[in-house]
Amino acid sequence: MIKSMKQKFGGGKKEPGKYRDEAASSAGSGSSNKSVPSNSGKTATSSRAGTVTRDKPPIPVLDEQSLAAYYSDPLPSFRDVSPAEKQSVFAQKLHLCSFSFDFSNPTVNVREKEVKRQTLLELVDYANSGTGKFTEAVSEDIVFMLSKNLFRTLPPPRTRTVENYEADEEEPSLDPAWPHLQIVFEFLLRYIVSNDTDAKIAKKYIDQQFVLKLLELFDSEDPRERDYLKTILHRIYGKFMVHRPFIRKAINNVFYRFIFETERHNGIAELLEILGSIINGFALPLKDEHKLFLHRALMPLHKPNCISLYHQQLAYCITQFVEKDPKLAEPVLKAMLKFWPVTNSQKEVLFLGELEEILELTQAPEFQKVMVVLFKQLAKCLNSQHFQVAERSLFMWNNEHIVNLVAQHRHQLLPIVLPALEENTATHWNPAVHGLTDNVRKMFQELDETLYEDCKRKYLEDVALQRQQLAESQLPSYSVKETRVH
Repeated sequence: MIKSMKQKFGGGKKEPGKYRDEAASSAGSGSSNKSVPSNSGKTATSSRAGTVTRDKPPIPVLDEQSLAAYYSDPLPSFRDVSPAEKQSVFAQKLHLCSFSFDFSNPTVNVREKEVKRQTLLELVDYANSGTGKFTEAVSEDIVFMLSKNLFRTLPPPRTRTVENYEADEEEPSLDPAWPHLQIVFEFLLRYIVSNDTDAKIAKKYIDQQFVLKLLELFDSEDPRERDYLKTILHRIYGKFMVHRPFIRKAINNVFYRFIFETERHNGIAELLEILGSIINGFALPLKDEHKLFLHRALMPLHKPNCISLYHQQLAYCITQFVEKDPKLAEPVLKAMLKFWPVTNSQKEVLFLGELEEILELTQAPEFQKVMVVLFKQLAKCLNSQHFQVAERSLFMWNNEHIVNLVAQHRHQLLPIVLPALEENTATHWNPAVHGLTDNVRKMFQELDETLYEDCKRKYLEDVALQRQQLAESQLPSYSVKETRVH
């Protein structure tokens, strides 16, 4: 599970030329005589000869009058204007795409929606066609268009119970505006990764407020949107070094609210996937702020009952920390025991899988500090009547590193584990658990037969004593009444 997470981060990235063919065909549909909205909101005629104004138009007011002006006649294609006029046309196309439409009603603004979609495709194609497109002069227009399309109020979440948090059980809720949103996200990604985008200049536009609004979109129920957001935020983190502490703190706050207030958020898995890549790049020795993040934000993520939705990504982040600093194994294991589930068996199976991954990275000094309390919990899992919990805990003995750690401290650990093994052999209902239990018993016998027999004898004596005490407690008691002699 964890090893599969160690592939290079790149989810959601699309090929730069993905929309090129469709955009080129739409660009060729422009006529030789086109109308361009002027600064006053009216239309000014332009031709292939190039009478389009070279001055960048101001940011438009997004009202019905402006919408009618921008969509009355198509803008000229980039191929139909001179190089000196392209940036002005670029800005006008950005302004045209800043208008939003209601996609819940497919019969409204049909023509305008298609014009906008074709223009968005043309913008992506223009961004991919070479360098010199993303200048500071149009940065404000770019961010204006992006903000008006992306930053919106998300629909209310669907109601579901705590027991119904299985990710694959229900169809995801898809945004009807995705035909436009996808292209806008693609354009934003091209803008962020472009060599034309200078981080020192663009940070004025891709600012902290922009990042916060992006983070709010991670709660979208549309997995396609979250996938794009994951890639884009990771690229922003990589390019805008000035924003890195703020992004980590903002993600931290999202986790706090999720853990201690709502226990409801759709994008925790994607945020953890970003963090997995960030943690992988942490320099050694780890900073105190990074260790605090592990203890205060990541470990409490074991608390919510919906952990199955993001456990794979969470376990990867935590093992990254332990791999970088093995001394963190002790506080991590203690925190896991603190949040260990009592009545949720499926959650307990996840914990056991993560526990094995952490123990595989744990060194002997850290193991010795937590081994007693840890194996007391494992003994309870061995006796679980839920066969998957018992089975998963027994599978841990197939791990060579864990067996070596146990062998070094067998005198302390075998007396804790053996009663659970004997009880399984005597009373557990599942045949598979019986077979696995016998394998572990044989392993301990081969490891130290004398110690095994001593522990077994002590266990049998304790059982006999308990039975005797139980029998005595069930005997009838008689009270002697004193009689007075008169």
